[in-house]
Amino acid sequence: MLRSMQDLTQYAIGASDGPVGKVKDVFFDDEAWVIRYLVVETGSWLESRKVLISPMSIRQPDWIGKLLPVAITRAQVANSPDVDTDKPVSRQHEIDYLGYYGYPYYWGGEGLWGEGMSPYGLLPPDLGIGAGRAERRRGEEAAARAQREHERNDDPHLRSGLVVIAYHVHASDGEIGHVSDLLVDEATWAIRYLVVDTSNWWFGHKVLIAPPWISGVHWPDQSVSVALTREAVKNAPAYESTAELNRQREETLYAHYGRSGYWAGGAPLEPLP
Repeated sequence: MLRSMQDLTQYAIGASDGPVGKVKDVFFDDEAWVIRYLVVETGSWLESRKVLISPMSIRQPDWIGKLLPVAITRAQVANSPDVDTDKPVSRQHEIDYLGYYGYPYYWGGEGLWGEGMSPYGLLPPDLGIGAGRAERRRGEEAAARAQREHERNDDPHLRSGLVVIAYHVHASDGEIGHVSDLLVDEATWAIRYLVVDTSNWWFGHKVLIAPPWISGVHWPDQSVSVALTREAVKNAPAYESTAELNRQREETLYAHYGRSGYWAGGAPLEPLP
């Protein structure tokens, strides 16, 4: 199922021994279009410090209660490596962070997460609440194995999800609107669609644009270019946030543009722990 990024930025994070804080933003990989970290405002218990939470930490979400339980403790969060979330997150910061929690690297494979399609498939089966020395050693061993990939991929291409909101969207023959939201796959944490508000062009009309249809993101200009015409977008199925975006609706959307769906031929997803 797909979730609104705007909604996710109001979710609470619950550690194994109490609340951590609320999600305020996400960092996504602008090459794979996958959310790699949640930016969490901890509140007064940690002097309003902002921390990163990996989707690898998240266990079965409470979507109704807007709670994301994580398999780590408040002490682990408090002692996690400092990261200035107002600045770009370097690969070295990621290595320090993942090593601290004993998590493997997500880069270097053919899938969205390493060789797999979900963050949960990266974790060893015995990794539970309170990663210890054995898990820390796994992280160190993974660091050694992935050093070559690290050197080749020094720029992690992490971007703020909130920054993209309101970016102007340009078709191949003119502007079509602005980004109003991102839709996130709850199983893989992949961003499946940009919600584009075309109200300045067609009153009250919203459409979905999938990341593979994007021809370029121009960060200095705060704009997104898509390899679609204005006419094709105009005739695309309208997006209604109150209607369930089921697979049938997605198939209709992809068929309109003559594209194959992201689900075609994909490997089965690892179940949530």
